Amino acid sequence: MSERIKVAVAGAYGKMGREVVKMVLNDPELELVAAVNRTTEGEDAGVAVGMKPCGIAVTNDLELALVESGADVLVDFTLPHSAVLHTEIAIKHGVRPVIGTTGFTPEQIEELDKLCQEKGIGGLIAPNFSIGAILMMKFAAQAAKYFPHVEIIEYHGDQKLDAPSGTAVKTAEIIAQNRDEFRQGNPSEEETIDGARGALYEGFRIHSVRLPGVFAQQEVIFGAAGQSLKIRNDSYERSSYMPGVSVACKKVMTYTGMIYGFEHFVE
Repeated sequence: MSERIKVAVAGAYGKMGREVVKMVLNDPELELVAAVNRTTEGEDAGVAVGMKPCGIAVTNDLELALVESGADVLVDFTLPHSAVLHTEIAIKHGVRPVIGTTGFTPEQIEELDKLCQEKGIGGLIAPNFSIGAILMMKFAAQAAKYFPHVEIIEYHGDQKLDAPSGTAVKTAEIIAQNRDEFRQGNPSEEETIDGARGALYEGFRIHSVRLPGVFAQQEVIFGAAGQSLKIRNDSYERSSYMPGVSVACKKVMTYTGMIYGFEHFVE
């Protein structure tokens, strides 16, 4: 058996970070070598996520953890302002970043790609690691060639900070690549309440729903004369993202440069 990929997890006590730690500990091809959390340290990472002790103590110093652990990959699901710095630190030390945090600008991604190229390592920034969500995007991109009238509705819990979601934005970008830009709807349309029609993107609309009790759903609705087509993905818990994170940790070892979007790994 080939040597396991050494993985460090940033935000190990976060809701997504805990799932990543559990996934890594259960994956025979991956090895947890560092668990980092800003406000808590000292506890065994396995115990922290409800598993048996794994011998890795949580630390609050990311850079030191990466250097001392010899990590191959850093998985980060923290906040945007932290994730940018964490990504730069990882690349500096030749550690491949796998980032599930949204909010990176195109300019930041371009600069991070340059840094990865200089170090000769791969990296990934992905708004969504759900394989079902990626397939939804791919199916929507195909449908847009034949159904140019489209709207996106995404649903998340009321504590989500960004709107629209990174997944909705990425879906819109992919659709726009397969659809000529034009303004949908009646040219005399008027919002009697500001924002009623949602956010405008390349002539079509994105709607964000934020409610307690909702986790993560998205539907893409296409309309044409006499018919409609709906493509929908529903994620009910964070574990649904972990197969994709596992794939990313392995794929990121095989290329050079920063890739934006997990869809590049799903054929």
